[in-house]
Amino acid sequence: MCVCQTMEVGKYGKNASRAGERGVLLEPFIHQVGGHSSMMRYDDHTVCKPLISREQRFYESLPPEMKEFTPEYKGVVSVCFEGDSDGYINLVAYPYVESEALEQDDVPERDQPRRKHSRRSLHRSSSVGEHKEERLGLAGDNPESSIQETKSPKVELHIHSDVPFQMLDGNSGLSSEKISYNPWSLRCHKQQLSRMRSESKDRKLYKFLLLENVVHHFRFPCVLDLKMGTRQHGDDASEEKAARQMKKCEQSTSATLGVRVCGMQVYQLDTGHYLCRNKYYGRGLSIEGFRNALYQYLHNGLELRKDLFEPILAKLRSLKAVLERQASYRFYSSSLLIIYDGKDNRAGMFMERRAEMRLKRVDTSLPESLQDDTSTEPSPSALPKVDVRMIDFAHSTFKGFRDDPTVHDGPDVGYVFGLESLINIMEQMREENQ
Repeated sequence: MCVCQTMEVGKYGKNASRAGERGVLLEPFIHQVGGHSSMMRYDDHTVCKPLISREQRFYESLPPEMKEFTPEYKGVVSVCFEGDSDGYINLVAYPYVESEALEQDDVPERDQPRRKHSRRSLHRSSSVGEHKEERLGLAGDNPESSIQETKSPKVELHIHSDVPFQMLDGNSGLSSEKISYNPWSLRCHKQQLSRMRSESKDRKLYKFLLLENVVHHFRFPCVLDLKMGTRQHGDDASEEKAARQMKKCEQSTSATLGVRVCGMQVYQLDTGHYLCRNKYYGRGLSIEGFRNALYQYLHNGLELRKDLFEPILAKLRSLKAVLERQASYRFYSSSLLIIYDGKDNRAGMFMERRAEMRLKRVDTSLPESLQDDTSTEPSPSALPKVDVRMIDFAHSTFKGFRDDPTVHDGPDVGYVFGLESLINIMEQMREENQ
């Protein structure tokens, strides 16, 4: 059992048994809007998640032209529980060393073949964040207590973001009041800690994948998580699991559109907080409901971000062309993230213009430039930055991958169909709002 020596309260863990190496205290990734595995913040540019060997191998085997549309894979770290001076059990990451890490995959993939892994460098970026430290862990009787003796999970969150979040869904199981983290990220983190704690008597270390934090470019990241394709279960799924997944698809827009909402957060300029939706909301949407959700994702509380249509459509069309060339690839249960900044240069100009117009109405002595009613067009440098990334490849496959027995022909038609539906809906929305 790895309940290591007392850890400094801060960014690094201190563990003399690891040859003086300083571990990195993992924090919940507050912008996680979907999924079931907890994403952890490693540093400003890097996140990590529990390792599933199939997903790791898939990242290592990606065709070069797909890398533009996936997070950069940065290797593997070893993660263990450590007690801090306040009696909390935290997760701390250390450089991966093959001889001491257990050959262990994530629980849902327990039946997968286990492979050896070479040592990976951390490729760490800056470890100093813009915000205050956040600590979220299990409360123990004391720092040296064993995980088995730890009481029921207790969560204490020290505010990490100055921007509040508000979950709109009553079925989230969490408060609908404004809070300072995406409520889905906290839910996933608590579940992940509980799973790891229940297994800790047999495992000293866990392996986590290091991946690029794809929202680090954005000050106020608006994130839409879309479950793509008409089929979600992998080739290795049991009959029971396949039936469950097929039912979810049949009862949602996965069957009719090849895509469904899995989560979102949208920064609202009028209130200064994020509106959040979760996967349960997405499962219940009709086709028209999906359109409305996409409209809400592109609305900042003051106006529809019509300037986002073209850059997002360009990314989606480019991704579609790439995937149509990937014969035999299947991306079962993977998601697509669409990301933009909720408060970019254009939004700032929009707010300034509104303030100017208010001043004009009360002060006729303003210069003519401020009394001109013509709208200010953003300069080319103020064009919105958007990103589109594929994530979650625990059930992906292609010809020759890990000696998978099932070989598929042609591109992933279900995924491409989802992209086509998304493109068509956005094009229609653009035409209706010109």
